[in-house]
Amino acid sequence: MRLLASGLTCVRGGREVFSALTFEAVAGELLAVTGRNGSGKTSLLRLVAGLLTPAGGSLALEGGDTELTLPEQAHYLGHRDALKPALSVLENLQFWRDFLGGKPFDPAESLATVGLAHAAHLPAAYLSAGQRRRLSLARLLAVKRPLWLLDEPTSALDTTGQDMVTGLMRNHLAGGGLIVATTHAPLGLTSKELRIGGEQ
Repeated sequence: MRLLASGLTCVRGGREVFSALTFEAVAGELLAVTGRNGSGKTSLLRLVAGLLTPAGGSLALEGGDTELTLPEQAHYLGHRDALKPALSVLENLQFWRDFLGGKPFDPAESLATVGLAHAAHLPAAYLSAGQRRRLSLARLLAVKRPLWLLDEPTSALDTTGQDMVTGLMRNHLAGGGLIVATTHAPLGLTSKELRIGGEQ
């Protein structure tokens, strides 16, 4: 499986964020997207996830499921944790499974993996920022998709949480998955770097 971008251009609010961006990443590889604030790192992930339309260029996932679009084969984990505060931790996870079309799974296992088994029946509104991030990460385990698009995945996490994220990423890559992640800090894994916007 290969993610290919050719001549990719992004325009937002009438401003060209980046242009003629070309890269590729293959199964088992982490592509770390770096650059100054406002250089377009998040916009790039949103383009791949199908949340923005490219102003030019092309994107393709070779070797993926030909019956599915690129966005349907990707998980996008943004800066904001997309949670429903009135639902419990477990209900949030079940909602995402149903919304994304996932197969039956063991939610207890997913929550235990991210360190939230004890909070399964707690309303998401009561979670700390770090716990909300952990719940968002559990979504990656609840519904299997080959491409992970992670925007600052260790944001709001303590050292233990950051190590947990590294472990999740390592396992995903070992299983033939592909990760594109924006970061301002090392992610603890060998990666290929894509720098946007020149020097800081």
